[in-house]
Amino acid sequence: MATKIRLQRHGRKNYAFYPIVIADSRAPRDGKYIERIGSYNPNTNPASITLNFERALYWLNCGAQPTDTVRTILSNEGVLLMKHLQGGVKKGAFDEAEAQRRFDAWKQKKQAAVDSFRADMADKKELAAKARLEAEQAVNKTIAEAVAKKKAEAAAKAAEEAAAAAPAEEAPAEEAPAAE
Repeated sequence: MATKIRLQRHGRKNYAFYPIVIADSRAPRDGKYIERIGSYNPNTNPASITLNFERALYWLNCGAQPTDTVRTILSNEGVLLMKHLQGGVKKGAFDEAEAQRRFDAWKQKKQAAVDSFRADMADKKELAAKARLEAEQAVNKTIAEAVAKKKAEAAAKAAEEAAAAAPAEEAPAEEAPAAE
């Protein structure tokens, strides 16, 4: 039986996530599978991947063929590197401890790169939020100035009207005593 390591599509339209499964190559994409070894969610940044490392390595050693996307995922997770290192151990190029040391060094370097990427994303997000806040404060300041200007104009106009109405009211009051 020819086995494949491939993705099954789940989720709604425009928001898919993919279980990583071992399936017969003749089975339908979303149909029957032998074993589920992980999942891939491209909707997060960076994409979140859960993978049963040992089972993926086992199935690769048994001859299961990964699809192109799964091959990339397995490569990024280090499964293909471990398979390569195990081949070196079988040939006698180095021992198991050396293979594990090389794999651990690669894994630390990979994790450092992912951590720095996440830190950069968090910094960019924080800077963008700060820039939006400053822009909003500038807009609010201009609006407040415009409102204050309108209120000042309305107060000046009301003062003019009150001043114009006050002498007109006072003049008849003065004329009345003169008539007596």
